[in-house]
Order: sequence, then C-alpha cells, then structure tokens
Amino acid sequence: MTYIVTENCIRCKYTDCVEVCPVDCFYEGENMLVIHPDECIDCGVCEPECPAEAIVPDTEPDLTHWLEINTKYAETWPNITRKRDAPADADDWNGKADKEKEFSPNPGVGD
Repeated sequence: MTYIVTENCIRCKYTDCVEVCPVDCFYEGENMLVIHPDECIDCGVCEPECPAEAIVPDTEPDLTHWLEINTKYAETWPNITRKRDAPADADDWNGKADKEKEFSPNPGVGD
C-alpha cells in the first residue's frame, strides 16, 4: 500500500506534507506534488497534514490514473523535503473541480 497525491493538489501545492514525511518520498512538479509509491512506507502521517485533502491511500476506489501520475513523475521530478510557502492563489484553487487540465508536467525546483 502507498499514499497517492490526487487532483486537488494541482495549483494548491501546499507543502505541509513533505515536512512530516519520515522517508522523503515527495517530489515536486511545477504546480503539484507526487509521492513515489516505491518509497512510501504507508505511515500515513502526510494525509492529515494536507490542507487540500489531496493525499489518499491507494485503497480508495478509482485511483489508478493518479497512481500512474505519481509513479511517472516521481521518477523525473526533484525531491522536496522542506515546507515552503504555498502559491499566493492556492486557497482560491483549493477544492475546485476538474483541475487536471491545469496540470503541468514540468518539474519544480525541489530542495
């Protein structure tokens, strides 16, 4: 089992979750984070830290697409282990539907 970052992270990219991760399995894209499923130890400490409620266990239904995104981009995006300020408009994007069209495959800056 692993945890997965889902659509609501897009354009929110709060980083509260990365600070508590004991194995540093978060990777940063331009406008969202992902979890490397092979590095996640299923401890669950990140899930309640996410203000956007974008982190869920892979046991939730209909997550195949997001597991694929997390797996693919965790291989190429830089690792992030420190909390940073969220984007200025993160709260405006939090909870909006159909954000996948806003997804950027570009990497973030990482640590």
